[in-house]
Amino acid sequence: MSSSPVTTPVDTVAQAASDPNRTQPFAELGLKPDEYQRIREILGRRPTSAELAMYSVMWSEHCSYKSSKVHLRQFGDKKPDNPAMLVGIGENAGVVDIGDGWAVTFKIESHNHPSFVEPYQGAATGVGGIVRDILAMGARPLAVMDPLRFGPADAADTRRVLPGIVAGIGGYGNCLGLPNIGGEAIFDASYAGNPLVNALCVGAMRHEDIHLAKATGVGNHVVLYGARTGGDGIGGVSVLASESFDATGPAKRPSVQVGDPFMEKLLIEATLEVLRAGLVEGIQDLGGAGISCATSELASNGTGGMHVWLDRVPLRDTTLTCEEILMSESQERMCAIVRPDCLDEFLARCTKWDVEAVVIGEVTDSGHLTIDWHGQRIVDVPPRTVAHEGPVYQRPFARPDWMDALVADAPTPARVPMPADGPGLADAVRKLVASPNLSSKSWITDQYDRYVQGNTVLAQPDDAGMIRVDETTGRGVALATDGNGRFTKLDPYRGAQLNLAEAYRNVACSGAMPLAVTNCLNFGSPEDPGVMWQFAEAVRGLADACLELGTPVTGGNVSFYNQTGDAAILPTPIVAVLGVIDDVHRRVPMAWSEPGQQIALIGSTRDEFGGSEWAHLHGHLGGTPPLLDLQAEQRLAALLVAEGHAGTLRAAHDLSDGGLAMGLVEMALRSGLGCQIILPDELPPAVELLAESATRVLVVLDADANIAEFSKRCADAGLPCQLLGVVSREPAVDVQGLFTLKIDELRQIHERTLPAILQGSS
Repeated sequence: MSSSPVTTPVDTVAQAASDPNRTQPFAELGLKPDEYQRIREILGRRPTSAELAMYSVMWSEHCSYKSSKVHLRQFGDKKPDNPAMLVGIGENAGVVDIGDGWAVTFKIESHNHPSFVEPYQGAATGVGGIVRDILAMGARPLAVMDPLRFGPADAADTRRVLPGIVAGIGGYGNCLGLPNIGGEAIFDASYAGNPLVNALCVGAMRHEDIHLAKATGVGNHVVLYGARTGGDGIGGVSVLASESFDATGPAKRPSVQVGDPFMEKLLIEATLEVLRAGLVEGIQDLGGAGISCATSELASNGTGGMHVWLDRVPLRDTTLTCEEILMSESQERMCAIVRPDCLDEFLARCTKWDVEAVVIGEVTDSGHLTIDWHGQRIVDVPPRTVAHEGPVYQRPFARPDWMDALVADAPTPARVPMPADGPGLADAVRKLVASPNLSSKSWITDQYDRYVQGNTVLAQPDDAGMIRVDETTGRGVALATDGNGRFTKLDPYRGAQLNLAEAYRNVACSGAMPLAVTNCLNFGSPEDPGVMWQFAEAVRGLADACLELGTPVTGGNVSFYNQTGDAAILPTPIVAVLGVIDDVHRRVPMAWSEPGQQIALIGSTRDEFGGSEWAHLHGHLGGTPPLLDLQAEQRLAALLVAEGHAGTLRAAHDLSDGGLAMGLVEMALRSGLGCQIILPDELPPAVELLAESATRVLVVLDADANIAEFSKRCADAGLPCQLLGVVSREPAVDVQGLFTLKIDELRQIHERTLPAILQGSS
């Protein structure tokens, strides 16, 4: 039975053929004149208003990747030969083999602009959307992560958006019963008015349970199930993510999607049940572009034909036009391809979970996607032209002229003061510990449930989050995300590689072997040749580094137009690395645990401050980012995993933001035990403590461990290792001959920063 009345006359395919010169609002829908003309050429006539709506959302930057496709191909062209890859780029999420018949799927996406417009719902539905991507692969979602970027911590707009974004992420994820095991919250003036809200989800399934988004089997039913379709999110992420914000806000403010996590929880259980029962031939979630996306992608990935009765779609608002129904991005909806002999059981299982399900179409052999509205044909298109054959732009790109001055402006002592004595160094450490970027994020993470389901092994502030997948064997996966925008601005190629290397190192520090990569590439306008150069160089850097490290990119997301007016954000490629551990009982924590344990530094420290937190504290960005040796990173990871598996390491913590000083402080704060450290004398103390050289890890060994033998194993791997000191009963970080900082003082200044700035924001 129809869920909406016959309303005003609609624009039919027959009318489009007989009325070719009708003026259509293609520009208002985000289409360029040449794109509109190409649609007319594809169809051999003007599009109907419903077809125009479909093409506009599916050819948007967010859905079609029209400015990034030519560069993203490198992830396939340079893909390492890794037999663990089961499903790669092009599906809802990538899938990798982790052994014992288990597969894991993971992906990260952006919900940046919707979260600026409506922080709570924008962030909440970002979580909901990425969870459904994982669900659509046939996996049970296991955990989420949330890399976040904001303007200055004390800015009025940060105080507006941050509490709502955090509440949205926590509210949705907590209601789903999914632990939030990691992420970051970074503050920089470039993100003012354009926060980054990236959401990651990881799920697991048996190999035989993998499902793909394709509509096969002529006569099979197209079933829409989940929440009813409403007016929320019409043109939402597909429009918002495809344009810049001006100084006063987004040029267009379509309704941001509204999430219902309780419906999503029912949808998860119903979907897993029908998948496990073998009732589904193909499946797709409804996210960006809604029904337009689901129907065109399912059809084009299958036999190429589908017919849909749009008036059968259950509605929350019966005043919606057919175009609005096609564009709506209402949440908690899925689309499944079901054989006729399985339909009754499929519907019964949905009813069991109180999930509404309706047959809205059938698979055909026509090679076309056709859609009727109350008996009138409103869409007749080749589905691949909608879903996969959109515009491909060779955007002009060029290294900006200002790069020369930026690189030349190195963080010399004249620009970035370097403390030379003990009191000055102690004060420097206090400033770093209290800085918004390095201070405690417990104000944020305490709003997330990190341990629900009982399978969380490690969670923030550990270097990586870790989840147990198999309760019988203890097999699990570790995940880490990183994205230093300052490094990437100084050198997009090397900066992107440094982001990958840090996430890779974080995973290895936990005892898991890095296996695969997903990414969310957040940049300014692709119409700016300088921004496009940053993007092209970052992609090239990531592709080259993934090939060298043997970690394939399984999928991801591109988010362009992250800028306010002409001011683009720092180029921010967020890189997520997934690793595998055979038994989570062998995990390596980040903090020491007993007095007398030995503390050693693996890796070399150099005078490298370009893009560092110490320079950032002084308002400086210039020079070049740290050097990077990817082969050394690979050897370091192999060493850490082997030593962790052997039980040699009691703790491991990578050194990155804030250098050795922050590494020591974070380990002390986490354990409650102090340390006694003697700095090497090769470099000035400020360099030893504050530099952010790559490929360095603090490791902790037993008090009676043979440090000479351990150092030899490091040397055999081509990695320098030096003993720095021991864990102390005294609750203080004691850098002998220079300063002693009590843990109580450090904890106080570490934990008070964000609450003091954000108090009263809710």
